[in-house]
Amino acid sequence: MIPTALTALGLLSACAELQQASAPSRAPAPSAPAAAPQQAARPAPPPAGASAEALDTTTPEQRAAATQAPEPAGEQRLGTTIASLGAPADPGLWIETPLVNSVTQGRVETASGKSVKLELRPSGGAAGSGSEISLPAMRLLGVALTDLPELTVYRG
Repeated sequence: MIPTALTALGLLSACAELQQASAPSRAPAPSAPAAAPQQAARPAPPPAGASAEALDTTTPEQRAAATQAPEPAGEQRLGTTIASLGAPADPGLWIETPLVNSVTQGRVETASGKSVKLELRPSGGAAGSGSEISLPAMRLLGVALTDLPELTVYRG
């Protein structure tokens, strides 16, 4: 039990460091606009005090489709991972995990058998480094946003 607690503590610490590293810079804006390369639009940070329900922008149709019974015939089990809450303002149903090398569709399942179809995104982390999952996916799995659930990940 203690090694699991230490692992969870390490994952939370790493998440905090990643969030701090990805925080927007507070540097003053340049006086003249400079030509900058096009970057993918990141969602705006959530307003202070925003609820999980307010941040969950998935539609009822998307939630229903994500929780339909899986069709295991075409699935490939990739492994298990410990997941923490990803960027709450990043919309959609997704998990960033070291279990994939490219974006693909898949499914995650809890030990209790609840599952959600979602987008599998590569995290770039080392095997066993843990994953981050979207707020809407955690809500559909019935997992508290502060939990670190062990999830089985499937491709297909």
